[in-house]
Amino acid sequence: MDNRPIGVFDSGVGGLTVVSEFFRELPGEEIIYFGDTARVPYGCKSKEIITKYSTQIVNFLLGKNVKAVVIACGTVSSNCFDYLTQRFDIPMLGVVTSGAYSCCDTTKNKKVGVIGTQRTIVSGAYEKIIKELNPEISVYSKACPLFVPLAEEGWVENEVAEKTAQIYLRDFADYGIDTLVLGCTHYPLLLSTIKKAVGNINIVNPAKSAAVKMKELLAQKEINSQNEATNNHTFYVSDNSGMFEKICNLVLGKTYEAKVIDIEQY
Repeated sequence: MDNRPIGVFDSGVGGLTVVSEFFRELPGEEIIYFGDTARVPYGCKSKEIITKYSTQIVNFLLGKNVKAVVIACGTVSSNCFDYLTQRFDIPMLGVVTSGAYSCCDTTKNKKVGVIGTQRTIVSGAYEKIIKELNPEISVYSKACPLFVPLAEEGWVENEVAEKTAQIYLRDFADYGIDTLVLGCTHYPLLLSTIKKAVGNINIVNPAKSAAVKMKELLAQKEINSQNEATNNHTFYVSDNSGMFEKICNLVLGKTYEAKVIDIEQY
């Protein structure tokens, strides 16, 4: 048993959708969350910059004595997962692998769509893992970069969000997909809007499978908490414009105070 916290990080507030699933699946685990709100979005940045940012964040979380790290950012998971797991000697979980597994388990007609940031789609990470799991599955990918700033702004169900979703997602109707993977953890914040745009197909939220995978990983390594439930969670951001509390309340049903830190010093 190990009562140390789990570190979770994202480019901004999107990772709170992962935290929400962890609260449900792992109620006894303490969470330390970091959202890089000063430097969001990551999806339009170079791989080198994303690697630098994520390395700083993991260094920060290790300083908080975490027992495992969850990369709750599709862009980081798709571009830096191998580098981070090789550099840091700590159990680490990314959302891309979790999402790919769920996608393969969900599709019936073997035609799936993947939406994510520009950097995630360019990396081809989802296609690679899905094809390794099942070569018969056809993958259709689409970058939806404006979804992140919309989520960060809290514009998730208004006319602007709906029109943006219609433009981004209309091509999927021609592909005949039966499953769509939300390849960015910000995107579940726009779930209702995305559903309106794509109609009656399966939506895969990698956050859910990530929570299940982490539960399995903790048990396997015998580092799961002995607590049945805890509310001892801590949240950090690199800048606080006031939107964190709003999104936090929307996603978690409760407002947690976020502490601002200078992530550049790590």
